[in-house]
Amino acid sequence: MSVELTPNGSRGAGMDKLPRPLVKAMFRLGFAIYLLLGGRMRIQGAYPLVLTTVGAKSGKMRKTLLGWFPDGDNAWLVVASFDGSAMHPAWYVNMAKNPDSVWMELGKLKLKVQAESLKCAEREEAWGRVVSRSPGYAAYQKKTDREIPVVRLRPAPPSAD
Repeated sequence: MSVELTPNGSRGAGMDKLPRPLVKAMFRLGFAIYLLLGGRMRIQGAYPLVLTTVGAKSGKMRKTLLGWFPDGDNAWLVVASFDGSAMHPAWYVNMAKNPDSVWMELGKLKLKVQAESLKCAEREEAWGRVVSRSPGYAAYQKKTDREIPVVRLRPAPPSAD
């Protein structure tokens, strides 16, 4: 299991077109609202998942709010759409660079997870489920020429530490 860092696109519309400080401020504001509401907000129709990664460049812990989709028992799908940008979101790059340092929080559930990029038919099947539940993701794919990654999160096995 691993996250494969696929190529960025050559075109896209979205977050990567905005000044970086503005994007950071928007994400911080979203997280502040999430905390203020005690987690009772929705992203693409679902309660958000809090994903924690270790920064690929900084080495610092980074938290991101993401929409998610169920994937059978004890697994969750997240989509690296970045609003249809040509670039991947930072959390996806962080997962690829630091695959052993990924955690999620969903309500009271908090655990270390293993992340896996879905490929080929498995990705297409999962993408179909995502788009049927949240049609906005189809619009993101139309904005960019990169294949938007779909990542499966599963509980990490207990470590031997």
